[in-house]
Amino acid sequence: MRAPDPHVSTAETADWTPPLPDAPGFDHLLIDTPGVRSHVAAVGDGDPVVLLHGFPQHWWQWHEVAPRIAEHGYRVICLDLRGAGWTEADRPGIERETRMHDLLAILEALGIERAHVVSHDMGAITAMQLAYTHAERVRRAVQLSVPPGFISFSPKLVAAFRHMPTLLWHRPGSSLRGVWADQYNARRTPDATIDAHLAPMQCPDIDQAVRALYRGMVIPESMRLSRGVYKRMRLTVPTLFAFGRVDTRFNEPLMRRLCAQPERFADRVEFAFVDDAGKLLPDDAPDAVARLTLDWMQRTD
Repeated sequence: MRAPDPHVSTAETADWTPPLPDAPGFDHLLIDTPGVRSHVAAVGDGDPVVLLHGFPQHWWQWHEVAPRIAEHGYRVICLDLRGAGWTEADRPGIERETRMHDLLAILEALGIERAHVVSHDMGAITAMQLAYTHAERVRRAVQLSVPPGFISFSPKLVAAFRHMPTLLWHRPGSSLRGVWADQYNARRTPDATIDAHLAPMQCPDIDQAVRALYRGMVIPESMRLSRGVYKRMRLTVPTLFAFGRVDTRFNEPLMRRLCAQPERFADRVEFAFVDDAGKLLPDDAPDAVARLTLDWMQRTD
């Protein structure tokens, strides 16, 4: 690691509105890069592991996973990506690779040349872009609840996108609680957990970012996937793809069939399926996520 950039500062979070959810042991940093002030929560010391949250979550999605990884000698860095959590941007627009460029700027500011990257849900878009276009920055990758970019299209995948129209036309102020009331979740998420994730939506800029994320990033990236763009590229970063068995969108037989012969598209990939877990893998099975991540990083290194 290089020396950190002077634009990185320790955050005084006591007076933040809304208050940060409770997570003992984390350091909170503010990182100023062009057009955005990013909030980062970090724990532990050692080789860097970057965790990229899903939607509509933020850094706190990893509050049970990160300490489990950190205790094995890693510095675990949980970002609030643009349009989420306590990160503030100068403008509301988000394009296909905006978050990836934000991530690269954050890595530069923190003096990190290469990191392990763990991602979930929408965060996997950014992680996948980074792995394909800046593979030199990624040591090992773990992608949760999202299939590989080289997956073959099937009508059976359409159900995974049934929530998209509502979010494309999200009206600021309307509730996002329905994201958790999903048939692909293993169990009911406690109201307090949902409240903690939705608290930043009180900020109009964050609430307005929902449509920007889906229109500017998710839809363009989905079109690239449907056109097979990533099947014409090669994934050189060793990547583990993990799914919850309750998440029937991406069940094991379907994933094995649609991702057959992965060696045609990637140097090294493996698949894992976690019992009693749904699409919210970090919430349903933090122990399993940490264990799979540690095993993959250590075994493939």
